[in-house]
Amino acid sequence: MRIAVAADHAGFRLKTVIAAALRDHGHDVVDLGTDSEDPVDYPPLCAAAGRMVVQGHADRALVLGGSGQGEAIAANKVHGVRAALCLDEYTARLARQHNDANVLSLGGRILADAFALAIVDVFLTTAFEGGRHQPRLDQIAAIEREECAGS
Repeated sequence: MRIAVAADHAGFRLKTVIAAALRDHGHDVVDLGTDSEDPVDYPPLCAAAGRMVVQGHADRALVLGGSGQGEAIAANKVHGVRAALCLDEYTARLARQHNDANVLSLGGRILADAFALAIVDVFLTTAFEGGRHQPRLDQIAAIEREECAGS
């Protein structure tokens, strides 16, 4: 699987841990930055990760920050991104099964490495259930189209 990863300074350390683990498991990782703990603004990085998925250059993306909240918000501004902030395996599973989330947001100041890796594993291995959930995704896509038409 090809996975885009992006983080601000607060998510940088956890991003390096996750990226290394993903590579060890045979995934192709596209690291979009940042490359240090020097302060950096996260919105452009998260948007770039989301665009990689929407444009078909990555299967999924991971965005990381201190809490992961702003990163999810920024990624979700990209038309077609369904970013989910997940703080445990249960929410990661439901984000995939029910919402077909394509971007995972994590908090580097909240999650221990092993727990974050477990969440990533669930996110990457859980399939979308479709069925009763698909009409809701269609409604979300319709809202996106309405909002884009008004700009």
